[in-house]
Amino acid sequence: MELSISLEKSHPGFTLAMDETLSGERLGIFGPSGSGKSTLAAMIAGLEKPDRGRIVLDGETLFDSDAGIDLPPERRRIAMVFQSANLFPHLKVEENLLYGYRRTPAALRAIPPEGVVEALGLGSLLRREVAHLSGGERQRVALGRAILANPRLLVMDEPLSALDDDLRFQIIPYLRGIGEQFRIPYIYISHSLVEMRLLTDRVLPTSRGSASPPIHPKELALQRMGGSHVGFINLLRLPPPFRRDGILHYPWGNVNLQLAGEPTHDGEALYELSSRDIILCREHPRAISARNLLPARVLRTLPSGPRTGVLLDFGGMELVAEIAGGAAAELEISPGATLYAVIKASAFRRLG
Repeated sequence: MELSISLEKSHPGFTLAMDETLSGERLGIFGPSGSGKSTLAAMIAGLEKPDRGRIVLDGETLFDSDAGIDLPPERRRIAMVFQSANLFPHLKVEENLLYGYRRTPAALRAIPPEGVVEALGLGSLLRREVAHLSGGERQRVALGRAILANPRLLVMDEPLSALDDDLRFQIIPYLRGIGEQFRIPYIYISHSLVEMRLLTDRVLPTSRGSASPPIHPKELALQRMGGSHVGFINLLRLPPPFRRDGILHYPWGNVNLQLAGEPTHDGEALYELSSRDIILCREHPRAISARNLLPARVLRTLPSGPRTGVLLDFGGMELVAEIAGGAAAELEISPGATLYAVIKASAFRRLG
């Protein structure tokens, strides 16, 4: 999918002006509230009209102020999922799911309803009233309804921001799977760097109505590490643990990590680890209470305000640590150096 946008839109006290070309199947638009993310999404979908400019999707002009082209939303075939599920309250789940499908020309119905129901785990909900759904269930139904409209592009505007962490990380696997299973490219809009890293391959950063060049989501997170009160969030996918000498070990690359608490999952799970919860040592400590003591090689150092980020390689697996600038100088940290990373078992937090 390739999307070219060159447009301007003014509201009282705010002007959006962008000129970018985005390509890929899993794209993100990132930025704080008021940066223009939702306005941009609405103009792409045809729900809001630019003051001037041009929007071209896969070679088809959707909007061109000079040529007088402004395709209506139904002709653009772009489905949207919003922060609020916006389900029809008088229709049951199955009727909500099929609303767009029944209005899609038969020749364009490439996605079978039963496949979407199975993929989103909605089989037990079909006859339920939408008023009796949880927040997570509502968003899954809204996502299914959008997919069954058989769009050529799916735009998701902060679809998880109203949910708590447990629900967010329950739904993220569904969102990741839709593009792969149904081959629908999507644009994901959020102010969460973690969501960007889990759901997108390229990100367009926005701020005050303008945009920076597209970037890989991990690189964006590294650039913003110094301005975050939690540092850089390392994301680790860990398989079920095994028990040795009464302690739980989680295989990770060519080492085993020790995490606190009992496992609450049967399969792979996602954990986060802050860069500020990793202690670095130049030499192997003689005795230490932390359960994880891992040799690592420095790949590169990163500016992080008064601190220094350190990208570490653990035999093919990577983590980012963050230490005081003075400590980095004392440890003589440079690419290729060997260090020991010390991590408490309690520093890991399960996300999903």
